[in-house]
Amino acid sequence: MTDPYRITEAHETPPDSPNERGGIVRPVLWLLLVVSAAGNMVTSTTGVNVFVGVAFGVATLACGAALIIQHYRRRSE
Repeated sequence: MTDPYRITEAHETPPDSPNERGGIVRPVLWLLLVVSAAGNMVTSTTGVNVFVGVAFGVATLACGAALIIQHYRRRSE
């Protein structure tokens, strides 16, 4: 269906399609976020070396930041 008032071209694939650029990155980032957050919780409660907990915390923050950046980039397209 053609819309004469449409400003941009319509995408042939849905935006969350794995075929679109970066489609696999989002699920991988969510998986890494969950795993690193769980690792951070486990290392914090079991008394493992502090640096291991810090590494999991930094990984959690990095995954969260990457997801936020990806969200705003896809939103502005």
